[in-house]
Amino acid sequence: MSIRHFILGLLTRQPMSGYDVKRFLKSLSWLIDSPSFGSLYPALHALLEDGLVTVEIMSRQDKPPRKIYSITERGRQALQEWMDQPVAPGVSLKTFVMRLILASNLSPAGLVAHLEQRHSQVAAQRLALEQTAQATDDDMDLGERLTLDYGLAVAAAELAWLDRALAQLSDRPPTAEAARGDLATLTV
Repeated sequence: MSIRHFILGLLTRQPMSGYDVKRFLKSLSWLIDSPSFGSLYPALHALLEDGLVTVEIMSRQDKPPRKIYSITERGRQALQEWMDQPVAPGVSLKTFVMRLILASNLSPAGLVAHLEQRHSQVAAQRLALEQTAQATDDDMDLGERLTLDYGLAVAAAELAWLDRALAQLSDRPPTAEAARGDLATLTV
């Protein structure tokens, strides 16, 4: 995932300073990698050079001026083109979450497709873990067994959440596994 696209997505919500963008990303650091100021400001500068954002200098009393970035129509088009592209196979959880944060830039059908694609990826990962467990169960030490169990539990929880989210978006009943889940539900 490009930090440039994520910045564009944030700027669709409201104009922001570089510090505002960094603070928002830091609030999600447990879910996504928060870029350093050293990578954030070059990305903002490149967006400005490409005409995807504009900047307004805001004077402040007894403080340095603030640069407030706003997305341009060209920036909105670039973001929409990127959001409409399918996610590459094997996409990381962090990339999935970053796109999910920007879901307001997707059509309802695009959001469903994004969630269905992730569901397919996680289901394939769970199947691979189950096959590994069957093939190597007797040969695993405690650490390997716990790691495999963790992977299976995380995959099952994510699949249950995805099933509930897709059910909410499509007005279809969730699977029995998802209905039993006690994880937070998606509010759309």
